[in-house]
Amino acid sequence: MGGRSWMARAGRRLRWLSVVLAMGVLACSAPSRPPLMVGVNTWVGYDPLVLARDREAIDAQQVKVVELVSSAEAVRHLRNGLLDAAGLTLDEALRLVDSGFGVRIVALLDTSAGADVVMAAPRVTDLQKLRGERIAVEDATVGTLMLERLLRKANLRQDDVTAVRMDATQHLTALLSDRVAAAVSYAPLSGPIQALGYRPIFDSREIPNQIMDVLVVRNDVLEERPEAVDALMGVWAAGLHVMQLDPQGAAASLAPGAELTPAQYQSVQEGLRFYSPAESLDLLSGEPPLLAQQSSDMVHLLQELGLLSEPPNWSALIDTGPALRARDAQPLP
Repeated sequence: MGGRSWMARAGRRLRWLSVVLAMGVLACSAPSRPPLMVGVNTWVGYDPLVLARDREAIDAQQVKVVELVSSAEAVRHLRNGLLDAAGLTLDEALRLVDSGFGVRIVALLDTSAGADVVMAAPRVTDLQKLRGERIAVEDATVGTLMLERLLRKANLRQDDVTAVRMDATQHLTALLSDRVAAAVSYAPLSGPIQALGYRPIFDSREIPNQIMDVLVVRNDVLEERPEAVDALMGVWAAGLHVMQLDPQGAAASLAPGAELTPAQYQSVQEGLRFYSPAESLDLLSGEPPLLAQQSSDMVHLLQELGLLSEPPNWSALIDTGPALRARDAQPLP
């Protein structure tokens, strides 16, 4: 999920750069607007957008899906105006808005249900055995949340362990060299770790609804280009429908880009739960929205950790307009 980064799909990144350059040329030569640019990092939870693009269930004149190395890159491109929308984790979206940048959540995409996991060496027979140990964790909010929840379950304080910040692709090497006793990982990177004898001691099923992916759109784009945002919502719904209708075919086409076999890809998917458009709209609706209640523990933890300066203003953070228009145009599944 957001904060998690797999190896970049180099060919697609080159196409993304060529698109950006082409946009600059078109801006100088033609008055027509470029397509809405939505950026996602290479994470299975965002793949319905990639699938819709690859199956050509998308109007390339209205929406362009581009893949990036990480969610940090997506946030940077949002700030720089190179992206109009992006897939982020909920905590990343909250922190982005808390920093004063204008985006709104238009859809909930999925929630981690076991995909995020802490792997430990065989000598760590229970959580208390982590006392005095070194734990590898990415320098990202999701990893920080997972580590904090693990420590609280183990009745340990932050200074009872040493958090070693490193990219998740380095976790296996650090475990094998005994530089760390545990690692805050995620699928599919956790698979090879477990295959070598390390075991899961904590996963996101123990903190339901706290690690979510959301679709955010810049405020100015929501105001100036509602038809393009509606097209984006349609792209997500179409990709999700295809993925659920033909999961094996979707896995076969998407797995190579994630450097997985189709079976491994489907195994990763088992650790996620996608929200239907109807579920997403229900959770985003209300005063306050159901999402606010569902994520209250996570928000409090972000504040305790100093990652949020104040509670979210949910009415300013969420825009249900695109989802309502999609529902009215066609009944949601």
